[in-house]
Amino acid sequence: MSTHDSAVGAATLKRLRQRRGWSLRDTAQALIDTATQLGQPLDSSLASVQRSVARWESATAPTLPSERYQLLLARRYAQDAAGQTSLGPGSDFAELLDALAHLGENEQRLDELRTLLVRTATDAGGGLLALLGPTTEVALSAALADPSRVDEELLGAMRVALNDVNLRVGSIPFMRLQLLLAPVVESCRRLLDETAAVPDVFVPDLQTVAAQAYTLAGRFAFETRDDQASQSLYAAATTAAGAIGAPWRRAMVHMSHALVTLYSTPGLDPAKALVDAAVRDARAGESVTVRARAHALQAEIAARAGAGKHAKAALALAWYDMESSRDGDPATASTSFSPAHLRGFEGVTSLYVGDASEAHDYCARSAASLVAPRERVQRAIVSTDQALARIRLDDPRSAARCSGGGAGRTCQVRACWVAGRRVSPWACRSGRVRARRAASRWPARRLAPRNRRAYP
Repeated sequence: MSTHDSAVGAATLKRLRQRRGWSLRDTAQALIDTATQLGQPLDSSLASVQRSVARWESATAPTLPSERYQLLLARRYAQDAAGQTSLGPGSDFAELLDALAHLGENEQRLDELRTLLVRTATDAGGGLLALLGPTTEVALSAALADPSRVDEELLGAMRVALNDVNLRVGSIPFMRLQLLLAPVVESCRRLLDETAAVPDVFVPDLQTVAAQAYTLAGRFAFETRDDQASQSLYAAATTAAGAIGAPWRRAMVHMSHALVTLYSTPGLDPAKALVDAAVRDARAGESVTVRARAHALQAEIAARAGAGKHAKAALALAWYDMESSRDGDPATASTSFSPAHLRGFEGVTSLYVGDASEAHDYCARSAASLVAPRERVQRAIVSTDQALARIRLDDPRSAARCSGGGAGRTCQVRACWVAGRRVSPWACRSGRVRARRAASRWPARRLAPRNRRAYP
C-alpha cells in the first residue's frame, strides 16, 4: 500500500461523510447508534470514536478502521438517503469498499463484508435491485417501461450483479439467492418478449444475461425442490443461449441442467443425453475450460454406467483441455473449473470403475484444494464421494465423519446414498444423526429406484 493509495482512501471516506452532511461528531454518533442497534454497544466515548473517525480521514497519516468499525461503517453506508439498501456500483457502500481497499484492507475481508451485507439485504426482504446500485435501478425501471432504452451500460450492470449472486453460492442459503435473482429473471423475460422493442444491437448481450440468469434460477429452483420450475427455467436458458451464437454458452447450460437431472430424474439416460449435447457444443466452441468440464462430466456419467474405457478416455481429454493454454478463453469469467475440480471427477470415476484407494486419494486432494466460499458445495460433493471410497475400503465409521450432506440438495442426495446403503449400521452416534438429518431433508423414498440401485 502506497502513500498515495492511503491518501485516496482517506479522501474517499471524508467525501462520503460530507456527502451526507455529517460532521465528525455526527459520524461518531451514527456509529455508536448502529452498534447499539446491533446489540453490541461500543465501550468508547463519543469523543473517542470521533477521534478515530478523524484518524481514518487524516491527510498525513490515515489509518485503516478496525474490523468492528468497518462493519458499522458498512451498515451505515449500505442505506441510502431513503433508507433503502443499495450495494451496487455507484452506491455509497461500493465507494466505502473502495476506500477500505485503498487503506490496505485485503480482498478476502472485503468480500466477507459484502457477503454479510447481502445477507442483511435478504433479511430485510431486499432483492437483486439492492445489488444494482441507484443509477442502474432507475435505468432498469425505465427500460422495463420502454425497452428501446436498453443500453450497454445497463446490461453490463446486470451482468455484474448476476456474477455477484453467483459468487455467493455456498455463502448464502439458496432460498435467499433465489429471492435476490427473481427481479432480473422477470426483467429478462419481459425484455425478451416478442412485443418488446429492444434495439437489435443489444439483443445478443441481453440473451447472454438471460441465459446466465435462467441457468442460475434453474439451479436454485432445484435446490429448493421446485423441479417443475427448474426444468422450465433450464428450457428458457437453453433457448436464450442457443440464440447467442456461442456454442460454449449453451454447453454450460446443458452441463448445469445435466447435474440437476442426474439427481432428480430416474436413470442415467436423461442426464447422459444432456452431457453428450454439452460435449458437442463445447467442442464447437472456443473455450477449452468448458471443453474440459464437459469431458469431465462425460467421464463421470460413463463411470456410473460402468463404461470404464469410455470414462478414462473422457478424463484424458479433460486433462488435455485443462493443460492447454487458456489465453483468450471467453469463459474465464463465467466458470471457475480448475485442476482441483477435475481431480474430484477423477475420484468419482475411480470410485465406480477403478480402485477405491485411488478414488479416496483423488477426492482428498480435491477437497483440500477447494477452499473458496464459492467452492463449498463442490467440496461437500467431493467429500461425500470420499466417504463412499472409505466404505469400499471397509472404514464406514470414518465415512460418517467425511460425508458432506449438508451443503445443498445435491450433497444431501449423495449423503443419503452413503447413509442409506452402508454407513448407518456402523456409524458413531454423530454420524447417524447427520445421516438422519440429511435423509429428513431429502427422503430416500423420493429417490428414483433405478438411481438408488445405480449408486452403491
